[in-house]
Amino acid sequence: MKALVLGGDRTLQLVDRPRPACSAPDDVVLRVEQTGICGTDRGVLLGKFPAEPGVVMGHEAVGEVVETGAGVSTVKPGDRVIVNPTLYCGLCDPCRNGTLNFCVNKAGTEIGIDRDGAFAEYMRLEERFLHRMPDDMPYDRAVLAEPLACVMNNLEAAGLRPGDRVAVLGGGPIGTLVALLADHYGAPVRLLETDPFRRDAAEAFLHGVPGCAVAVGEPGDAAPRSADVVVDTVGSLLAEGCALAADLGRVVVMGFDERATATVRPLELLQRGLRIVGAGDYNSLLFARAVRTAHRLPLEGLVSHHFGLDRIDAALTALGVGSGAAYAGMKVVVKPGAAA
Repeated sequence: MKALVLGGDRTLQLVDRPRPACSAPDDVVLRVEQTGICGTDRGVLLGKFPAEPGVVMGHEAVGEVVETGAGVSTVKPGDRVIVNPTLYCGLCDPCRNGTLNFCVNKAGTEIGIDRDGAFAEYMRLEERFLHRMPDDMPYDRAVLAEPLACVMNNLEAAGLRPGDRVAVLGGGPIGTLVALLADHYGAPVRLLETDPFRRDAAEAFLHGVPGCAVAVGEPGDAAPRSADVVVDTVGSLLAEGCALAADLGRVVVMGFDERATATVRPLELLQRGLRIVGAGDYNSLLFARAVRTAHRLPLEGLVSHHFGLDRIDAALTALGVGSGAAYAGMKVVVKPGAAA
């Protein structure tokens, strides 16, 4: 099969790999229909997040089951499925206590980071990490169920309540999903983005959702201390988030950026009652709920491009990766069967 692997120079290379086959009773092999390029994938290629050279990247995947192990009972060949790429062992103390997202046996299980992922024609995964798609759910909607699970995790960690004033920093696909879901939960939302293309694209998508009332603007449009909840989807805007937070506000660090640092004043946290929230990966117990929620939301409007595996350079250019490249897309999807 064809697959995109991470090179030592942080580029993606199209190579031939053996097609995976079931080797354990709970194994499932699926034909990958499409995989979203995540901000984490982009961060790996830009040096903001680590990954293992030689790994097949990609984790926001949907596909069709083609083979099952002898012990598989919940899916069968022909079923359309959504991949939950946040794996857990189920046996360590955090897992037994229900905090599956803090499983201590993560080494070698991070899909698309240190375990082969979904930028390929086929992938193999254990049965428990696959969720059947509703029959009427299009792939372009289903491919955003995993990002929506990340968003749900962060908003719930913030203790979001209806009526909370929310400021979202960053208007990429994740920031736009944060704004959409917070609005869905009954919170007034302001989405702030510096890039004109992404700002316009987010505004066009959100204003096309019936009943959605998100305000979209630039960071300077928001007054200091005006938000009860601030979500930094960029990962490097903690100080700016604290400045926007009202007294007793919550600032959620959601974006991944290994290189980012920030300076905060402990006395200000104390005197203003601010809380800085790191939610970590989502707990897989919420994934089924994310799929049900995604089924009801027009998420496919965020998908701006489909590219075949052999056009990964064009896909990344649309995401502003490469010399002189600027954002020209929102959710960019890799589709192994797409024509060149």
